[in-house]
Parts: sequence; C-alpha cells; structure tokens
Amino acid sequence: MGLDMRPMGKPKPGFEKRFTEIFEMVSQDRIPQPSIFDKLKGKKLPSKDELLQEWFAGQIQTYETIKAPKVGRDKEADEWIKSKYNELEKKPSFDEFLKEHDGYYVIELAKEKDGVPVYIAMGQDENVFRGQFLSDCGDIIGEDLVNEAWETKLADKTLDYGNRLMSAADKLAKEKNLEYLKTQRLPPDTYEDSIESKLHIVFSLAKWLIFYGKNGHGYEADF
Repeated sequence: MGLDMRPMGKPKPGFEKRFTEIFEMVSQDRIPQPSIFDKLKGKKLPSKDELLQEWFAGQIQTYETIKAPKVGRDKEADEWIKSKYNELEKKPSFDEFLKEHDGYYVIELAKEKDGVPVYIAMGQDENVFRGQFLSDCGDIIGEDLVNEAWETKLADKTLDYGNRLMSAADKLAKEKNLEYLKTQRLPPDTYEDSIESKLHIVFSLAKWLIFYGKNGHGYEADF
C-alpha cells in the first residue's frame, strides 16, 4: 500500500486541550475503563466511537484552511459542479445532482496551493500527500528524516518536521545550484532517480508540512 499522509482537522477554539487528550487516548489505545465502583453507580465512560465522534465534531476541516470553495455556499464551486453535470452522459435531474453534492469542497479550486500536493495519493482527497515518494530520498537527506514521515503527528511536530526537511533541502539545493526547485510547483522534467526529482519531492513535502503545521493541523500517517 505504501505511505499516505492525510492532514487532520484542527481543534475549534476552546477545544484544543480536549482535542489532544482524545487523540492521545485513541492513538495509544488508552480508552478509560470504568472502575467497579463506577459500574455499581451506573456511571458510564465514553466508548472509543463516542470519543472519536466528539473529536471530529470539535474540528475545523482542512478544506477550510486551504480555502477550497464549497458547493451550496460558493459561486465558483456551484459553477464547477454545473460543468461536471454537463459532462455527464447519463444525467439525473440537476436538482438531484446538486443535492447529492451539496457541501462538497472543490479541492482543485483551493486558493492555498502549498496544502494541495502534486504528489497525490490515488483514491484519496487531493490534499493527501503520497508520502511513499519520500522513500527514495534517503540518499540525499538521510534515512532518519525519511523514516519520520511514517509517524502520525500533531501540528507542532508537523511544523518542526517540515522545517527540518526544508533546512536539509535548502542546504542541498545551494550546494548543487538547484534552488529554483523550491518555487517550482510541478516536478522537474528529469528521470525519477535524479537528484532534481528527489529534491523536488523533499521541497514539496516540506512546504506541505509547514503549511499545515503553522495553520494548526497535524497529519495521519496511513500505511
């Protein structure tokens, strides 16, 4: 399957402490269990599913942070969905189609491009980074920095990791006179195993991590 890096929602104002508490309970499989006295008193503690429901309900979605227009709210998203409807060969009624896609975020129209990678994960949202690409970059930045991608992180560690990747990429780019790759969005037109190709992956991931980390989002390592 390989590694996909999925940005997490961030806590709504006032939910920050509880957000981290639930994340740690669930990720470390430390769901509180009722004591014998709790059971005798009929006291119930939230289940894992209930904790996750609370966690997701207390989040601001990543789509809002990347400023992706939303169907039913933003004109450009409504125009986009209309164009998709017009491309259909077999059409339901437009009202049905619109109702089915109400609330859909159009990531390809997002304003914040650093949060929308060119190295995408197939079958996932377009803002999920295909971290598996990084596995070929150990020879240019070291295996430790590469392996860290496989660890789910909250925002502060996401930002720190992004900064360290950027520092390594900047240093190498300066040495090899490849600094132009930092601002180039699309992959360079070179063979996959070239230093240019690998360095562009590192720059792209560093920008993605820094964008989400500084905006309060962590990421889930899914592999």
